[in-house]
Amino acid sequence: MIGNILTIVFFLLCPACVLWLCRRFPLLDKIGPVLILYIVGIIFGNLFHPSGMAGIQNVLSSATVPLAIPLMLFSCTFQRSKTKSQLIALLLGLAAVTLSVLAGYFLFGRNMEDGAKIGGMLTGVYTGGTINLASLKVMLDVPEETFILLNSFDMAVSFLYLTFLLSFGIRLFRRWLPVEAGADDQEVNGQEKEQPFKGLFTKQGLRDAGFLLAVDALIIGISAGLGLLAGDGAFMTVLILSLTTLGIAASFWKPLKKRKHGYDIGMYCIYVFSVVVASMADLRSLSISGSLNMLGYLTFVIFFSLLLEVLAAKPLKVDADTMTVSSVAYICSPPFVPMMAAAMKNKSVLAGGLSVGVVGYAVGNYLGFLIARLLETL
Repeated sequence: MIGNILTIVFFLLCPACVLWLCRRFPLLDKIGPVLILYIVGIIFGNLFHPSGMAGIQNVLSSATVPLAIPLMLFSCTFQRSKTKSQLIALLLGLAAVTLSVLAGYFLFGRNMEDGAKIGGMLTGVYTGGTINLASLKVMLDVPEETFILLNSFDMAVSFLYLTFLLSFGIRLFRRWLPVEAGADDQEVNGQEKEQPFKGLFTKQGLRDAGFLLAVDALIIGISAGLGLLAGDGAFMTVLILSLTTLGIAASFWKPLKKRKHGYDIGMYCIYVFSVVVASMADLRSLSISGSLNMLGYLTFVIFFSLLLEVLAAKPLKVDADTMTVSSVAYICSPPFVPMMAAAMKNKSVLAGGLSVGVVGYAVGNYLGFLIARLLETL
């Protein structure tokens, strides 16, 4: 019991400690709080295992992202000029994943039992998410042990993918591709960046936070209700779509727009999500014995699809942040989009990235099933 309480306290307060350290030490600030929290979370999760830790991780990881999405959208200013690049990034990501699965099949899949089915599952999970992976397991009649191993490899390699982006990938892409930050981000990343929570614990700050959280709770309640009405298979798609739509709509409401700290509170939720998700990576449980082709196939799809997107984004004039957040939305699913937007310090890509992820959820099962059947004929 005490161990579980201490675990909850650690997850909730660790981001505050990391933010304080980043403000105190410039080197840590350059590394960024998200990457630091990932490292701390992995270390914590592999050293400590209280009896109820898995339940705590599931609750916090499931609750923080829905809580954060509307809060971060409330202060966004949406630009029509970015719509074209977001649409291109959406189509580009789908094409990149599909081509990577097809190419990877000839390199790895042909040498595996159920290689075509695994290719279909990889298509589904890297255009949608885990829900698509689970659905395609049933649709394609994939053995339980194959599903478990594929899911384990996915978690491990996805962490490497995110670590690459957070450590130097973002900076690398910004040197290669154009950077188009929104005007509203300059304000967030300028004066407010130095002390993002300044004034939050004053009387007016707490009043603003209470108002924002009340609207946030209402949006979450409506979105969850719509998700439940849609059924289990479509719950996550409807939930994320509703949170995004209602969050964007609320951002145009003037009484809400003038309230401060919504973005900061939402970003703190994402910091909690980051350390919790990282702690779920159990490095000891990963066994690659006899499954090198599966690991190679999965790793190839993730990083080759990213490479294709980077190369194609240049002539198509897609900016670095839009390309990056689109890739994250497909490879890691929508819940990771706010985290990446926070790491890039660019909230203008948040709505577009979430939209890409929702489309991925919707098409993942169809595209995965079609690719599996296509691969079976090759």
